[in-house]
Amino acid sequence: MPATSPVKLLVISGSARQGSFNGLLARAGARLAEAAGAEVTPVDLRALELPVYDGDLEAAQGVPEGARRLLKLLHGHDGILLSSPEYNSLPTPLLLNSFDWLSRLPAQDGLPSGTAVTAGKVAGILAASPGAFGGVRALPIVRQYLQNNFGMLVIPEHFALAQAHTAFDANGELPSEAHRKALARVVNGLVRVAAAVKTD
Repeated sequence: MPATSPVKLLVISGSARQGSFNGLLARAGARLAEAAGAEVTPVDLRALELPVYDGDLEAAQGVPEGARRLLKLLHGHDGILLSSPEYNSLPTPLLLNSFDWLSRLPAQDGLPSGTAVTAGKVAGILAASPGAFGGVRALPIVRQYLQNNFGMLVIPEHFALAQAHTAFDANGELPSEAHRKALARVVNGLVRVAAAVKTD
């Protein structure tokens, strides 16, 4: 019986800030995913250089190339590990705008549409915040957004890291065993489910 290829995951931070806590959490999760046997690809949503979604702009110029880059990345991966802060109890504009543009892409050049490319892919969701809630208020919205609009299988486990400004050491690691276990529960669950639903 041929060996199954490794699970391939995109690792995404929904924060636009350099040195963000969610970037640190996403990278910590990526290291755990690699330790679990997955191949990881970090994605910087800022580098996609997507303007704020505008129907008039789309009508005049089409969907920006950055959205097509995101689609191609998703097409070549089995799932995503996403860490995003909350802004006033909502997911970040950067995250929503990136996926809103993705949703506008039709199927073409042998690639599925922006919503079909995500269908059936597995997602694990994280959040980090300096506040007491850790971004947990936005996670149900992220879950609903990915499931209902993009057909993603979002695993039940999630992790919201409160007091994130004190949670990391100088190397970007989580000294707290409780934090490490909570993160590992999400990451290992993501890798396990993604491996189970892989078709190759």
